[in-house]
Amino acid sequence: MAENKEARIVKVAGPVVVAEGMTGSRMYDVVKVGKLNLIGEIVELHEDLASIQVYEETSGIGPGEPVVDTKAPLSVELGPGLIESIYDGIQRPLPALYDSEGHSMSRGTAAPGLNREKKWRFKPTVDNGSKVKPGDIIGEVDETTLIKHKIMIPPKIQGAIEGLKEGDYTVDEQVATVKAEDGTEHKIALMQKWPVRNARPVVQRLAPNKVLLTGQRVIDTFFPIGKGGTACVPGPFGTGKTVVQHQLAKWVDADIVVYVGCGERGNEMTDVLAEFPKLKDPHSGQPLMKRSVLIANTSNMPVAAREASVYTGITIAEYFRDMGYTVALMADSTSRWAEAMREISTRLEEMPAEEGYPAYLAARIASFYERAGRVNCIGSPKREAALSIIGAVSPPGGDLSDSVVQATLHVVKVFWSLQAKLAYQRHFPAIDWLTSYSFYKEYLKDSFEDKEKGTHMDKLIIEAMSLLEQESSLMEIVRLVGAEALSPADRVALETARSIREDYLHQNAFHEVDTFTSLDKQYEMLLTVLHFHKTALEAVNAGVDTGEIFKLEVREQIARAKYIPQDQMQKITQMRETIDKQINQLRTAVTA
Repeated sequence: MAENKEARIVKVAGPVVVAEGMTGSRMYDVVKVGKLNLIGEIVELHEDLASIQVYEETSGIGPGEPVVDTKAPLSVELGPGLIESIYDGIQRPLPALYDSEGHSMSRGTAAPGLNREKKWRFKPTVDNGSKVKPGDIIGEVDETTLIKHKIMIPPKIQGAIEGLKEGDYTVDEQVATVKAEDGTEHKIALMQKWPVRNARPVVQRLAPNKVLLTGQRVIDTFFPIGKGGTACVPGPFGTGKTVVQHQLAKWVDADIVVYVGCGERGNEMTDVLAEFPKLKDPHSGQPLMKRSVLIANTSNMPVAAREASVYTGITIAEYFRDMGYTVALMADSTSRWAEAMREISTRLEEMPAEEGYPAYLAARIASFYERAGRVNCIGSPKREAALSIIGAVSPPGGDLSDSVVQATLHVVKVFWSLQAKLAYQRHFPAIDWLTSYSFYKEYLKDSFEDKEKGTHMDKLIIEAMSLLEQESSLMEIVRLVGAEALSPADRVALETARSIREDYLHQNAFHEVDTFTSLDKQYEMLLTVLHFHKTALEAVNAGVDTGEIFKLEVREQIARAKYIPQDQMQKITQMRETIDKQINQLRTAVTA
């Protein structure tokens, strides 16, 4: 590794350090700063001066101390051992550092992202002498009980493979050699490295026309996200952004989940770290950590590392996507990432744009979200995969005109608007059904195994949304002249809309049954609510008093339908028979 012994610090401004004697260095090279060898990255070059953003606390570092250029960009190690890992923003394994350093980590501490001592059982899937290209799968490792880790030929390497054999290897041991046509030999290990700021290559991008199911009723029913899609969750303090992200990370229908805690409070990341090993995946019954990677960069960690954390997360997610998996990445929150960009930009004395953010804010946000997508992966066998990104945004005071929110909305296709008024009413998830939107709605009906049920669900959703919109208009009249001025049909519409809100959209993240709702159960629940609406309207037209309808015992059963376990869904179906029976009794009493 080349060293520039003449390079010295000339200025320190918080997380930004300026060094001279950096001739020959390149943008985004990783450097080691000072006597403590703090890790940093070059973000600006001017003649022989380099501005470096340091990913650790710079107190005590002064002019004259040495700077060493590693001549390599910030990269992550990709290989067996990623699943179940907990990293900081630059892929240092936090449990390993805790074991060696205790509660307080020393500055300049380095540790490899992947364990160098653990051996993995490697099983080849191609024969020696085979011609291989970038992205070709040459073998597998059973990383967890849920995930088979596919060992791929790194990009830019191709030729004939030799020396491939089954056995137990550490991640850095050679498992094969690829001999190129020009005679060059490339050593292949279980691990490869990739620069975090570069998107990994794909063959073709495809339309995200399949829905990524989450088990959250307001999302799946009204505002679904596609596999390979992008979503934004903005909202003021206390509206439940982090809980929504946690719920998605727990229950989303993805093979792999990468959760990036970017600048969030330490106690919130602690909740994730404590919960995930205990929670069971509803799809497999195994612990959720068996398919998760966590990146913890809390608000008390150095600000510069926040920017690195999202790139570390997206690169790991792309790596698993390249294996053919469906991957979901949660970034909580991109506002903290933008604030880190603003601080670094200010230290670099760049010209500020709106609200002090750098002029390239929108471009950085766009380049991050554009790494999502449903794709055909490089290499053989041919495989299709998807990477979805769900980013939380924390605008000051919940102001949706904030620069970060607006830059994000220009890119993403789903907007889940969290409202403080709903949170104050204890309505969670506090997603506003009147201002949120999704461009993937049309694909939801294809998620049902029964196509007729999917088409019917489409109609139910339109009917439910029209009732919620009607409620919004009618409430203005109620506030002015009272509910007595409404027609009986309008009163039924108001009551049904309330039932949709309270009995269907409201979901308890901490209830063992209500925390996750399958798509079939969502269909049965919504059908039951709207069946009550239809039969109630028929009864009103037959002369039945609305007050009598609203007092029916079946109303309580509808309200508790959300707590009925998945394997007892026939109880929800039976409710519709009970609705018919009880309302027919009222109609009979009127005609008698």
